[in-house]
Amino acid sequence: MPSLRTLTVASMALAAAISAAPVALSASAATAHPTRDAVVCKHAGTARARCFAIRVDRLARGRVRHSATPLGYAPSDLAAAYDLPAAGTDAGSGETVAVVDAYDDPTAESDLALYRKQFHLPACTGASGCFRKVDERGGTDYPPADPGWSEEISLDVDMVSAVCPNCHILLVEADTASMANLGAAVDEAVALGADAVSNSYGGPDAKDSTYGRYYHHAGVAVTASAGDNGYGVSYPASSKWVTAVGGTTLSRSTSSRGFTETAWTDGGSGCSDLNATTWQSADVTGCDGRAVADVAAVADPATGVAVYDSTPYESAVGWLTFGGTSASSPIIAAVFALAGNTTDVSDGSFVWEHQSVSSLWDVTGGSNGQCPTVQWCQARAGWDGPTGLGTPHGIAAF
Repeated sequence: MPSLRTLTVASMALAAAISAAPVALSASAATAHPTRDAVVCKHAGTARARCFAIRVDRLARGRVRHSATPLGYAPSDLAAAYDLPAAGTDAGSGETVAVVDAYDDPTAESDLALYRKQFHLPACTGASGCFRKVDERGGTDYPPADPGWSEEISLDVDMVSAVCPNCHILLVEADTASMANLGAAVDEAVALGADAVSNSYGGPDAKDSTYGRYYHHAGVAVTASAGDNGYGVSYPASSKWVTAVGGTTLSRSTSSRGFTETAWTDGGSGCSDLNATTWQSADVTGCDGRAVADVAAVADPATGVAVYDSTPYESAVGWLTFGGTSASSPIIAAVFALAGNTTDVSDGSFVWEHQSVSSLWDVTGGSNGQCPTVQWCQARAGWDGPTGLGTPHGIAAF
């Protein structure tokens, strides 16, 4: 069973965030039941990865009850928070975003259709060629289904849809959660024409000399989740070939932006002593190796996103709220696709070389724990570990 932890403060924050969302339940309905966070994938062993999706469970009489209507941030909320192109524009047309996950989600296409219909997004189906699901060899010999990874898949394809409604979506399902199988799925995504590839998983830190060949794809924006365990580095986020994506707490406010962000307390960050870059300065990061993260987006389950999933779980299916850096990685991959510059991306350096004061929201508050060098876990002006260089303020940095 997934590990669970009760969040009293988090549930209150979530209720506050969703009460203002255009399609959320009322605040009274949102707070009618206690909540707990469920880590949906098992912890990773040697040479294996786990997904970083965190589901917010609402309990009634000791059982999980999902909602008949969305709870959490909708596509319009993410567009407003990150100043993304307005719905109805042609941004992202012709671009393909791949999501790489382990095991099969047998209801991926039908769940995606319901999500997009709910939020008035254009249809994206297999028949039209907008959506495609393949195994790690590009065929249809799908692996066995897994409830946790199925929920991860729903989160991934929904977040790509939310940020880039015009993008094609390619789902590549690895045979297992081994780094070799997931890496082979990344290679297949690129071979099938992906412009951006999101990897919402991670395992123990590893050397690029061991697995980096799977993530080294010049001309493709490859993103990877920084993790959900607070300070500490995971792979492939520590690879120099990917854009490492951290997590924030995204809250509504009365500011001109309409939102505030702080570092999410459980977002991953740190300094890898196994990998290095030529484009990060130790004067900035305090790290002689590969510093994580590069950028960030919403990941806190307490200010989570709405997702639809019909994978059976405790006899309840429907609208769920999710967080984890599993949400932020596909968000950033889709922003890269919106910008349309992925042919110029060669590794994790692109955002570092194209950042400006106006192109990223600098997150300066919050932390994800205690660490040897303060900026590895404490948000501050400029680069920091939990939120990197910041969160998208439009598409100019991408």
